Amino acid sequence: MSTDAILQTDWFQQARELSTAEVSDALDALNLPGSALGIQPIAGPAKLFGLAFTARFSPIDRFSPGTVGDFIDTLERGTVVVLDNGGRLDCTVWGGILSRLAAHKGLGGTVVHGVCRDTAEANTVGYPLYANGRFMRTGKDRVQVEAYEQPVSLGDVRVSPGDLIVGDSDGIVVVPSQRMKEVLTRALRTRAAEDQILQAALGGLSLNEARKKFNYHTLQRSAASQLGL
Repeated sequence: MSTDAILQTDWFQQARELSTAEVSDALDALNLPGSALGIQPIAGPAKLFGLAFTARFSPIDRFSPGTVGDFIDTLERGTVVVLDNGGRLDCTVWGGILSRLAAHKGLGGTVVHGVCRDTAEANTVGYPLYANGRFMRTGKDRVQVEAYEQPVSLGDVRVSPGDLIVGDSDGIVVVPSQRMKEVLTRALRTRAAEDQILQAALGGLSLNEARKKFNYHTLQRSAASQLGL
């Protein structure tokens, strides 16, 4: 299925309302990694959902210095920019001009394995920005783009171009593109069951009884554990 076709499916549109906790539980149930430890909301709305464009940075080549990236001109509306600066905390790869342009273009947000700056500008234009932290020193003459649209990392989580990035106030989760429908439909199914459990408990059923009625423990158990592996 093409990217455009995926974006229009009912399950993808419904999944926009999922929390990172719900997606993380679905990843766990399917024995998949994806929860990006240490990446937190920094500026703008704490809500992000879109397919990844990736860029990886490396220390500057003093003999043939490259750019910190003019890639933003090529990106389509809704794209989530994922920048791997190796977790560096001493220089940034995303600032105010990029936040303003990204908001103008309707990009879905930016996630940095490292730090960002000019966060007040991201707040002003309402642009979602996630990172390990914030620091004002420029990456210019310190780092350069090493590769575009190649696998990168957000800490211990691998991100490939086209993977789904979901963010909220709890952080970031990554869903591999090859398993996207499976993960999201699992999360949606669990969400529906949990809502039934909550409504039953609010209606007077004990939580233990409500969980048994709607098979909560089976929903939360990984596929491997259900097989006794």
